Amino acid sequence: MPKVVDPEERRREVAEAVFRVARREGLEQASLRNVAAEAGLAIGSVRHYFDGQADIMIFAMRYFAQRAGERLKARAQRLKTPDPDAPPAEHVAALEALFAEVLPLDGERREEAEVWLTFVTSARTHPGLEPYATQMHENLRGLIVRLLQAADGLGLLRAGLDIEAEADRVHVLLDGLTMHAVLRPAALGPEELSAVLHRHVTEITDPAARR
Repeated sequence: MPKVVDPEERRREVAEAVFRVARREGLEQASLRNVAAEAGLAIGSVRHYFDGQADIMIFAMRYFAQRAGERLKARAQRLKTPDPDAPPAEHVAALEALFAEVLPLDGERREEAEVWLTFVTSARTHPGLEPYATQMHENLRGLIVRLLQAADGLGLLRAGLDIEAEADRVHVLLDGLTMHAVLRPAALGPEELSAVLHRHVTEITDPAARR
């Protein structure tokens, strides 16, 4: 009896193979042949699920954006539904931890950051990828705004802080730290990343909330 293959699961397996090739050799090396070999599949099998390399790249980036977004949203629930009895300092720590979810502080997040940088860089010259790069950009900024609004509602932020302007600052900070950590890991490791983020969170939060 032939094995029943879930088409969507097979497509995700191919996308994961794209991520591994892209991290190791760059997205330009994610040819149909190389991706098929990485996934342990025949080229004909990959062609059965995709129309070609461009289709694979678009699916992989869409899948990556969805997976990363769902992970961040799930973690963000910690601040959106806080324990009202928890001291403010715990909420400040939760805010910082949620921002840190974007940074390459461990193996999983480093892999994600490397794939992110590969895709968003390639999107500059690949029009089919650009909408998904834009989606990831807007999703992250939207999440930052919601987190800052939730923190403001809890009285954690400094008085008079402009949420929209601060969201831009945090977004640029997180993107910049991630890019530098991926490109220069020896110069900017997890300890340095955490220290920079902590200093910024300290600057935007009310001192009374951190006690």
